[in-house]
Amino acid sequence: MTKSSDNRTRRAAMTFIAFAIAPLAMAQAQPVTPLPTTIENFFLRGTQPLHLEPDNEIVPASEDCAFCHANAAPIYDEWRGTLMAQAARDPVFYACLDIVEHDAPGAGDACIRCHAPKAWLEGRSTPTNGAAITAQDRDGITCNFCHRLVDPFDSNYSATELDAFVLNDLGSDRPVQSFDLGTPSQPGFGGSGSYVIDPFDRRRGPFPVATEGNNPPNAAFCNDFHWAVTYPKCESDFGTPDGCPTFESPFHRSSELCATCHDVSFPHVSYNAQGQAVFNGSGVAHPDGNKYNMAPEQRTFSEWLKSEFAQPGGVDMGGRFGAEGQLSVSSCQDCHMPRRSAQPCISPSVRPDVPNHSFFGAATWVLDAIALHYGPEGPIAGFPLFPDSQEFCEGDIHEFCGETAQAVRNSGSRNRQFLTRAADLEAYVDDEHTPGESTLRIRVINQTGHKLPTGYIEGRRIFLTVEYFDCSGSEEPIAVFGQYDAATATLDHSTTKVYHAEMGPDEGIAAAVNLPAAPSAHSAFAVKRFYDNRIPPRGFNNAEFSAIQAQPVGYDYADGQYWDDTWFQIPQGAVAARVSLYYQQTTREYIEFLRDNNPQAQSNPTNRGELAYALWTAAGKSAPVLMARLGADAPFDLNDLPGGGDTNCDGLVNADDIPAFVDALLGLTKSRHVLRAADLDRIDGPDGADIQIFVNLLLGN
Repeated sequence: MTKSSDNRTRRAAMTFIAFAIAPLAMAQAQPVTPLPTTIENFFLRGTQPLHLEPDNEIVPASEDCAFCHANAAPIYDEWRGTLMAQAARDPVFYACLDIVEHDAPGAGDACIRCHAPKAWLEGRSTPTNGAAITAQDRDGITCNFCHRLVDPFDSNYSATELDAFVLNDLGSDRPVQSFDLGTPSQPGFGGSGSYVIDPFDRRRGPFPVATEGNNPPNAAFCNDFHWAVTYPKCESDFGTPDGCPTFESPFHRSSELCATCHDVSFPHVSYNAQGQAVFNGSGVAHPDGNKYNMAPEQRTFSEWLKSEFAQPGGVDMGGRFGAEGQLSVSSCQDCHMPRRSAQPCISPSVRPDVPNHSFFGAATWVLDAIALHYGPEGPIAGFPLFPDSQEFCEGDIHEFCGETAQAVRNSGSRNRQFLTRAADLEAYVDDEHTPGESTLRIRVINQTGHKLPTGYIEGRRIFLTVEYFDCSGSEEPIAVFGQYDAATATLDHSTTKVYHAEMGPDEGIAAAVNLPAAPSAHSAFAVKRFYDNRIPPRGFNNAEFSAIQAQPVGYDYADGQYWDDTWFQIPQGAVAARVSLYYQQTTREYIEFLRDNNPQAQSNPTNRGELAYALWTAAGKSAPVLMARLGADAPFDLNDLPGGGDTNCDGLVNADDIPAFVDALLGLTKSRHVLRAADLDRIDGPDGADIQIFVNLLLGN
């Protein structure tokens, strides 16, 4: 029997398990009708559970890799604080998992394969609610997992010819190339966790590897050590025990690797010729495996693929991203894992090109929450840890100790700093957009290689806040557009420009699950985008973004546009303004959805939706992160506004303005407003040329 047929047998058994546990989830009264799915509906190609060779499990980073890649070497310390390392402790992941499992039983299998790949590969993705995930699995996306990835689409087997055997052994489970919906269609590579893992512990990396008798330039001297620690996990060509060699892998230098988990689709639906989602049928796997014929949950890699950054040479960003001195950036690694000089392992050598494993990104409050709950200060009151938590810190059981908790917090801080590079702001006073009325035009410029914001749609947004000030010198604004109440985590939507996307069921799916065909946070039913005004990247093209299911919806961007303009009314008496752009990872509305729609909301006060909400509250309610600001030191003057001469700021030009006007002419005032109001010809400040204009204003001429 082939391994592929073994996998089919295993999945049949898992289908029985899914059916057995589904009534337990469905017994709770819920406002929606679940789809009749099983784990087979979420089958995706690639290495399947239990496909690893015996004794070649995915090694937990904290037990294996830390020995050589920590302390003097920075890699482990950087990694352990990131959401990559904490993906299987993420409280939002578990809260969402509960709901998606209720809405579409078996869907959790598609989630676990990226958040806890060790658990998935070793057969602990069932039950699909994550109940079998262990403490070692919670190492998340480990070093060993990433560095055993095989390029599914490299016909040249550039890392090693052994990859031909790895891929061919998958049989019908070998991933298929996804082609987009364009004419002609173009390759879109992989996604949704359809990864291929070397069944042996043969590791791969971005550098040439020195071997006996072969020491190429720029080589890494890791093969002998990895060989030693993996002996006798592999077999030689003669079937005798042998160590596992290490290989240079171009895949690990490419963005295609990142597509593995950063282009996500749900495979339980396909799309017909009219673009309507069609449920594939209970227990029916997706017919073609093309991610662009599935429900798009996120398209970060595809957005990059259709951007200017993916073109040869990338984009000259002037050093905004990338390694020190690097001007042009292209790959995901360039921005999120920039190279720097470091000691990569316990060997004394320092390389100038070691990728940073901090994985700079957009995770903020959730990292603080993980450090709080699973570190030595936790758990938070009323919510237990995972049942198998066993790390002892200061005499108590925790998931990890103080150093790791601090590393997690540090990662959140780095991400907040990284977000300040993602966008720029520009402001103009514009009297053409609304004839006869001056408005403040704010331009937000996307400086990233994907949409702004990108990734997980639910709960993620960017918004503008515009504050206006009068000439009194008060720090209190006279008007605010985009007011955010930190105490209640409430945004004034009526006056706020928000960049976000809204997904939900279309008419067919809505009828099946007893929901309206409208935006909804039920991700298992999210088959249609109702709105998407997220700002596209450089190189944006409407047709190409339509081909990857990522076109703007309910909003217009011209081909080539990677910015957006918004016009704000200027209230009477306003002489200065401050403009701020904020990012928020998780809105109050979304975290409340996760709390209120948990299948155990009425029966279990410590359910995972309640935990996510409690941690969100304890970690500051996902406080918005300031990305960019105009008028940071002091509000900027609205210098081009008509109606000068109002030197005393009462909204009128009359005799009461004469004393301050004279002071401006004589240089007796430093008030920015008075000097601006007296400079009526906007040339060289207040002087004699402004006197006649002022007199005409007094006389009403």
